[in-house]
Amino acid sequence: MNIANWLHDTQRRDPQRPALFEGTRQVADYATFAAHVRQRAAHLVDQHGLAAGDTVAVLMKNSCDYLELLYAIWWMGGVVVPINAKLHPAEAAWIADNAEARLIFTDGGRVFSASRDLPQRCKELDGHTLPPTRGWPTLEQPVPRQDQDLAWLFYTSGTTGRSKGVMLSHSNLIAMSLCYPTDVDPVSSDDAALYAAPMSHGAGLYNFIHVRCGARHVVPVSGGFDAAELFGLATLLGNVSLFAAPTMVKRMVEQARRQGYGGEGIKTIVYGGGPMYLAHLCDAIDVFGPRLVQIYGQGESPMTISVLPRALIADRQRAGWATLAASVGHAQSCVEIRILDAQQQPVPTGEHGEIAVRGATVMHGYWRNPEATRQTLVEGWLLTGDIGFLDAAGYLTLTDRSKDVIITGGSNVYPREVEEVLAQHPEVFEVCVVGEADAQWGESVVAFVVTRSGDALDETELSAWFVQRMASFKKPKKYLFRSELPKNSYGKILKTDLRQSLKAASIAALT
Repeated sequence: MNIANWLHDTQRRDPQRPALFEGTRQVADYATFAAHVRQRAAHLVDQHGLAAGDTVAVLMKNSCDYLELLYAIWWMGGVVVPINAKLHPAEAAWIADNAEARLIFTDGGRVFSASRDLPQRCKELDGHTLPPTRGWPTLEQPVPRQDQDLAWLFYTSGTTGRSKGVMLSHSNLIAMSLCYPTDVDPVSSDDAALYAAPMSHGAGLYNFIHVRCGARHVVPVSGGFDAAELFGLATLLGNVSLFAAPTMVKRMVEQARRQGYGGEGIKTIVYGGGPMYLAHLCDAIDVFGPRLVQIYGQGESPMTISVLPRALIADRQRAGWATLAASVGHAQSCVEIRILDAQQQPVPTGEHGEIAVRGATVMHGYWRNPEATRQTLVEGWLLTGDIGFLDAAGYLTLTDRSKDVIITGGSNVYPREVEEVLAQHPEVFEVCVVGEADAQWGESVVAFVVTRSGDALDETELSAWFVQRMASFKKPKKYLFRSELPKNSYGKILKTDLRQSLKAASIAALT
């Protein structure tokens, strides 16, 4: 089934229901939303010669037009290639070329300075221009697609080389979407999905279930994340749900405390995409109350590996709450989880290993990359590259990416557990732990720290504070204080950049 059928069905059932908003201003009901989608879809077919299965790239900031374009591409049977709007044009051009995109939609249609910046077969168009209605027949219904047909070709961040295209089918997206009301949060037509994080990523994927249920879709006027703007929209619109990286939640907490805001109008904050340290989670609960849900997923199984429900997060009187709240929850309905050793065999409960996932949301493979597909999909299981363990009740605790584990003196140190402890220090605002090459120990533990005051802390006192709470061999050998930590557009701290800065400093010291 073509997932665009969900929009078709909703506009037939309730055409006048409010659909698209720029801030608090309604710009389309569902009838208008679907009409614009049909116009755009017909334009793709009749003016650009696109056919079912063709790939179309979207390199744009958040907007209502973005949603219309997504559905127009699916409506005519095409494949969406979402590209992070913050990428350099050369990076975006590489993705468009690798994905064999016929068109690329951009903000204004002039991102690429010359035709040579794009592959010859790919044409750039302004995504904010609505084509005229006359001149070609409209497509009244979505083009039929099979469940396994490709719908979403998502390129990974590429931290270990060229990014890879994750192939997700219509059935993958449908399974992911149906997990949301089952495991994460019930959805009704009174809800409002607010797109504060990039729509090219997880925040955009949550559109489907809200379209299916006839909910509102709200793009902030700023086009991105501004905590004060978000609070204002939630207060005026009500029943607002959003996806936010943990760094965004932290900024929301800080802003809420400054303005005395307590979460009015917010229904649900779904957080994921990076570690939420227990100290920061407690702060968010204190400010926003029982409005938080955690999900764990990755592009290869989008938004749907595990979930930590709001009832558990909010119940701080529950026995063992701190341990459970530091986990990423239990498996979502459409997947099963295993922990594997180096030989890809299951390990006993409580032991660390690589997290593997199997289920209806797991990708079909990497686009034009059979070797990477063979390495990642093994006997139906997705090898995530993440390290964690399962407890007896099936709760998954995520420790780190396999490449981030620090081996010092023959012992494994998981940066996440060190960060959890340091994040509890009242003067620490943000922290990231990485390994640095060490002639004696193999690797040493280094902590990059952002303080609340902006001033460096006394390292001796911080180390003494740390060893009162964790084994001394896990203690950072070095603390480096920064005004901020490097992040990508999704709010993830770029550990690769921090490691490179350590290597550069080491080389400079030797010259």
